[in-house]
Amino acid sequence: MSDLTKSYKQDKITGNYDAIIIGSGLGGMTTAAFLAKEGKKVLVLEKHYTPGGFTHVFTRRGYEWDVGIHYVGEVNREKTELSKMFRYVTDGNLKWAEMEPVYDKMFFGDKQYDYVTGPDEFKAQMKAYFPAPEDGIAIDKYVDLIYATQRSQRNYFTEKVLPTWLSKIFGTWLRKKALQSNVSTMEALSKLTSNKKLIGVLTGQYGDYGLTPSHSSFMMHAMLVKHYMKGGNYPVGGASQIFETIAPVVQRAGGEIFTNAPVEEIIVKNNKAVGVKMADGKEFFAPVIVSSAGIYNTYKKLLPQAERTRLNTDALFKNITPSVGHVCLYIGINESNEKLKLGTANYWIFPDNYDHDKSVADFVANPDAELPVVYISFPSSKDPDWERRFPGKTTIEIITPAPYEWFAAWSDKKWRKRGVDYDALKEKFSQRMLEALYKKHPNLRGKIDFYELSTPLSTQHFANYQYGELYGIDHTTDRFNQDFLRPSTPIKNLYLTGQDIISCGIGGALFSGLLTAMAITKKYLPGRLKNI
Repeated sequence: MSDLTKSYKQDKITGNYDAIIIGSGLGGMTTAAFLAKEGKKVLVLEKHYTPGGFTHVFTRRGYEWDVGIHYVGEVNREKTELSKMFRYVTDGNLKWAEMEPVYDKMFFGDKQYDYVTGPDEFKAQMKAYFPAPEDGIAIDKYVDLIYATQRSQRNYFTEKVLPTWLSKIFGTWLRKKALQSNVSTMEALSKLTSNKKLIGVLTGQYGDYGLTPSHSSFMMHAMLVKHYMKGGNYPVGGASQIFETIAPVVQRAGGEIFTNAPVEEIIVKNNKAVGVKMADGKEFFAPVIVSSAGIYNTYKKLLPQAERTRLNTDALFKNITPSVGHVCLYIGINESNEKLKLGTANYWIFPDNYDHDKSVADFVANPDAELPVVYISFPSSKDPDWERRFPGKTTIEIITPAPYEWFAAWSDKKWRKRGVDYDALKEKFSQRMLEALYKKHPNLRGKIDFYELSTPLSTQHFANYQYGELYGIDHTTDRFNQDFLRPSTPIKNLYLTGQDIISCGIGGALFSGLLTAMAITKKYLPGRLKNI
């Protein structure tokens, strides 16, 4: 990857740039690529030593794991906006492998419910599990509502790129239809059915946006479910291919990407962003500054104190909260995927009460309570190029939610040097998560060659999120009512991108990059995708 990035510790920044982007996550890189396609020379500054944000990978002892790209929807369908955008920002060099037709398996106690590729197939499968006529009607209405809600959001997100004066005139009208669905997921589904088991199964993917049905907005739930309705996919060659296929597009326009390049402050003069100040005190200037560092980091850390006071940033954050923390167990097995036959489907393992809200509440109140959800992914099985790169090896990832507060006592300690008590807590989680894996695959007991657990402190360290949150801002109904979550800011020439602008996930980050580039260039960039 050395030809795609430079290290700020070793190389000097010497060029003149049309834009500086803080952060190399997918939102930042997509913004950079769209600007590059418009002839703009972009400088991307990444604090971490590895670029890519949640699309990056890491290696240990001959194994490789992704940190956030577990599966992606709508990229193997030629005409979807998501697939067109990926082809555009990568010049068609990013390839995807389809997962098996059953892409998610939901387990409630001893019961298994498969999520099957295709809306008609999904409905038929759900009706097989819930054969009562009233349940069948509810399932049909549910899928129809998912698609209708997703369609209604186009104008809602389009409004985010309007100039302030146009937004004041048309904003309420453009957002109105989508916001009719801005009720809790539980409220929306309770209008369709009183069957608590059916609701539990239909909301099983809540972990993909990190908020239980009573607390999440149905707008987010609909986006997520529709995103996967036609199946899941995985990048051929691993998650790092996302960055590695976008970066050359940025470079061909003269852009550069620096790692080990922490930005300390956005330089603002006369209510105009003019540059960035690095942690070492050096300053670099450009006509446009874009932050892909998250809304909290941008407004509460990167803006000068005078600007925070002037904008009353504390008031801006009154109705939004950080999303959930998590622990992730990265596992390596010294046997091939072919031999272990683990498949590509993700597992979602829940308590048998079908009540996600209660399960999470019980767990937060008592860490020794049953794990509210255990998500298991088999990345090496999903990547058809894996065996060529890592012959005879298999990787697994297991995730469960975990509040930052449980680990906060060690937040002032250095990474990998947080002491025996911290390590003991990690080991306790690791063993509980391994037992969940063994229950589904008892043949794996005794075969684990390596495992390592990340915590919210790991996310805090590597992703620079204040509380180690996985999904940026919580996807509550309040979140979708916030007008300031948009590319443009009250400071001239300062723009935002990333998952806080649209929603979490690959789709949200990719679309945020498009909208931010549109706000900067004042051009209708989706027109560039027509013949892609």
